Amino acid sequence: MTDARTIYPTDRVSLREVGLRDGLQLVKHFPSTEAKAAWIDEEYCAGVRHFEVGSFLPAARMPQFADVRELIDCVAALDGATSAALTMNERGVEDAIATDVDELVCVVSATEEHSRANMNRSRESAVDLVRLAAGRAHAENKIVNVGISMAFGCSIAGEVEPDEVLRLVEQCLEAGADLVGVADTVGFAGPLQVERMCRAVARVCGDRPYIVHLHDTRGMGIANASAALDAGARILDGSLGGLGGCPFAPGATGNVVFEDLVFLCETRGLATGIDIGALSRVRAIAEAEMPGEPLHGHLARAGVPPGVRWQFT
Repeated sequence: MTDARTIYPTDRVSLREVGLRDGLQLVKHFPSTEAKAAWIDEEYCAGVRHFEVGSFLPAARMPQFADVRELIDCVAALDGATSAALTMNERGVEDAIATDVDELVCVVSATEEHSRANMNRSRESAVDLVRLAAGRAHAENKIVNVGISMAFGCSIAGEVEPDEVLRLVEQCLEAGADLVGVADTVGFAGPLQVERMCRAVARVCGDRPYIVHLHDTRGMGIANASAALDAGARILDGSLGGLGGCPFAPGATGNVVFEDLVFLCETRGLATGIDIGALSRVRAIAEAEMPGEPLHGHLARAGVPPGVRWQFT
């Protein structure tokens, strides 16, 4: 069975680009399959190695993910790259198992209210799905990543107790999850909350890696990412141009901007292996394919400071 630490070494930063999944959940128009493949290829050339490429959901309901299998094949053809896809139900798990996807992504909500709205199932049932996914995935040498959504506060239920999040992390690990992530789905958190949560999750996970998934709803995305790094987090999600949001979370906006996240890590002396300047070619694809969709990012507006030379290794 693949060890999550072989995909996400704990001695370096790994940045997961989730623009083709989380980033496309709320858009009115989405890129063609050919443009998405170019998106992946250009990011790979820039040094990106972790791609979340879509969801296994009915095409009639979420047509932007109808080509998830083709995109998994695109990533599989790239040496050293890994693909991830969201599996929200039993059918999604079985469909994912039949592909070359490396990572099945499951979701467990921190609140019962969001779980019902997002998945139409209880949190207990969501953990049962993790158990099913882990059993099927491990038999096929795949890993399971579980995101705890609304981990810092819920736009439906309100305050979320950190101990409740940690309880769910423990349950998911016991159910067979290879790694667990905490998600600030609607941007409730500030740096202190993120740092404390990361340290607590690290104690529960031990030597297993964990993911931090942040949104920039209240402008705290990069500050929170820096706090996560301070606490020792080494896997962070970001979305090209800050695209994204949860369709079942009132007030949700986009993810932390991937390009700005790369800049943050590099300025902290944490090598990402990603050439920030080369990401502009990927933004050009998104801009051309989704002309009415706003893209965010300070690096895109201001550029890398003149005279700065990093070794992208």
